[in-house]
Amino acid sequence: MDDFTEQGLRDAIAAAESPAWSVRAAAGRRLAAASQIEGVAGVLHRLLLDAQDTGVTSDTASALLARRDLAGLRAVLAARAVASDQGTVDQLAAELDCDPRWVTGHDGDELIVQLRSLVADRDPDVRNESQLRLARLR
Repeated sequence: MDDFTEQGLRDAIAAAESPAWSVRAAAGRRLAAASQIEGVAGVLHRLLLDAQDTGVTSDTASALLARRDLAGLRAVLAARAVASDQGTVDQLAAELDCDPRWVTGHDGDELIVQLRSLVADRDPDVRNESQLRLARLR
């Protein structure tokens, strides 16, 4: 995980506002790699729901899922639960469905354990999205 300097964090947050999709996508990847994403959760959420380009959504979601932790999965589920643009909805679903942990035995169990944990999340959107993902497995 990336440990940002204060300036590096400001630069990545500023890049998240760029008119260029590739700069926003790079900012999403960079911010998703921060050791503590809670402080930039709002920026990551905006990038996951990028209205201009699903490439930003894809890169940010993929980087968050690559963390393999609850914080990354939670961020993607929260965005998926409130996404209204059909392209964004589809892209977030595709990133969740294509998480490599689904196809690798023990790693799939790890993801299921994380989803079960998020069923009790404080955010009802995250709870509901986790329940939907688990229901699809049954």
